[in-house]
Amino acid sequence: MTASDTQSEALKRRGLMFVLSSPSGAGKTTISRMLLEADEAIKLSVSVTTRSPRPGERDGVHYHFVDDATFDRMVEEDDFYEWAHVFGHRYGTPKGHIRSALKDGQDFLFDIDWQGTQQLYQKDRQDVVSVFILPPSIAELRRRLEARAQDNPAVIQSRMDRARAEISHWAEYEYVVINDDVDECFRKVREILHAERMERTRQTGLIPFVRELMGTDPSPQVAPSI
Repeated sequence: MTASDTQSEALKRRGLMFVLSSPSGAGKTTISRMLLEADEAIKLSVSVTTRSPRPGERDGVHYHFVDDATFDRMVEEDDFYEWAHVFGHRYGTPKGHIRSALKDGQDFLFDIDWQGTQQLYQKDRQDVVSVFILPPSIAELRRRLEARAQDNPAVIQSRMDRARAEISHWAEYEYVVINDDVDECFRKVREILHAERMERTRQTGLIPFVRELMGTDPSPQVAPSI
């Protein structure tokens, strides 16, 4: 590999906010986990929530768990990129170090709904890449929710009603993937991420690199006279 090849691979770029949304049970949590395990260059954006931890969830890893008063203060101080009410609780994305990390090329994964995605667009549209994951059918979506065995029938019906409402916003996303096979869905999502990383305006190191290419004109080798 030449020095030029090494330099081109190391070109600086701006990070992106990679949004995965789907109705509950369509697979975004599974795809998110697979992406984080397979790609060390992307980190999960850890949301703040007012709900209580579920079994196995850890504060600061899965969510930042706070009380209502703390959440209210963060809203008043404009500490969120976005926040929304979901099933009786509030969820929000803290700005924190995200903006400065984006400048350094760090990518962030967002597991949020369509409302949160719209708020992200309003604040930093140029950094957002949005993907909506659809189930193969409503019947399959219900089957997946029932297979969890975590919710009673009333809660499942509530999630199904909300799913239909969320699906109605599919056209607001840049990419839409149907999750009829989790491995194939993951492959498509990862291809989207790779392509967006190469987007011209996101590669901030291209301008100086191309200028150097255009300004470098090695002198032709002149054969010595005999």
